[in-house]
Amino acid sequence: MRIGAFFAGAGGLDLGFKQAGFDVIWANEYDKTIWDTYKHNHPNTELNTKSIRDIKNSDMPNNLDGLIGGPPCQSWSLAGSMKGIEDERGSLFFEYIRLLKHTKPKFFLAENVKGIVSKAHLPEFKNILGLFEEAGYNCVYKVLNAYDYEVPQTRERVFIIGFRKDLDIDFSFPEPSKNKFHLEDVMIGLNDACPFEKDKQNKTSIPNNEYLTGSFSSMYMSRNRRRNYNQPSFTIQAGGRHAPLHPSSPQMIKVEKDKFTFDGDFEDVRRLTVRECARVQTFPDNFIFKYKNINDAYKMIGNAVPITLAKHIAIRIKEALD
Repeated sequence: MRIGAFFAGAGGLDLGFKQAGFDVIWANEYDKTIWDTYKHNHPNTELNTKSIRDIKNSDMPNNLDGLIGGPPCQSWSLAGSMKGIEDERGSLFFEYIRLLKHTKPKFFLAENVKGIVSKAHLPEFKNILGLFEEAGYNCVYKVLNAYDYEVPQTRERVFIIGFRKDLDIDFSFPEPSKNKFHLEDVMIGLNDACPFEKDKQNKTSIPNNEYLTGSFSSMYMSRNRRRNYNQPSFTIQAGGRHAPLHPSSPQMIKVEKDKFTFDGDFEDVRRLTVRECARVQTFPDNFIFKYKNINDAYKMIGNAVPITLAKHIAIRIKEALD
């Protein structure tokens, strides 16, 4: 089945659908710092680099079976601006719906942070669901935790899935897996991590196994950022300065409200590497991230849908269509 992807980023959602047997023939990503990574890892997918606002109907491929993608989530995040539709990034849902109406695929998937279904944004969210319904789709949505779907990370996101009304499909989300994975499952063979040095080739045996150095902000130190090997990772966020700590780092100790410190030497503290974050997001090691600024790498990974979670959902969609 032929599908297109909006807000593709590095293509985590795309890869999950490919692993489930879909053919991602076309993708759109506006951020130029991501283009090299996407092209390298998805050589058979046509990459459109326009802003979604500038995409014309004629830019879209014909006979798509599905559209997938997650509009930027900062507008809806409980930790972000919370401006919702009032933020121009929040309004990108309307552009997604505009092109959905034109292509009329069998199904669509839209992913976002769970803040979009918070009390503050629920009226706006229901309005968006209504627009999807008006476009001709029966929609369901659910908050899924990636940890329940073989991802070594606690990460809650909202997934909206719609099927064209004429198909009369009754869809249910995949059931949680009994298999649980933790940091110890993804750290195997990653012992040669090194600090990132600009303009110097990464010398580790596994590509991208380098980490951001530097101090930690007071916001970072306001809560625990370290989990043990036998626990799932915290959510991988879209920025190196927000990356969780490696489980070998000293424990973080609460000293007062919204203030933690390290129980040990500061030189033993480090963030997860780019590759470690990628493994937590279930990217395979042969998925290579291209960047000059390491923050771009963390951003690509943190914004992605975990591949294994995407695969679980894609398999269920495929079963429903079959």
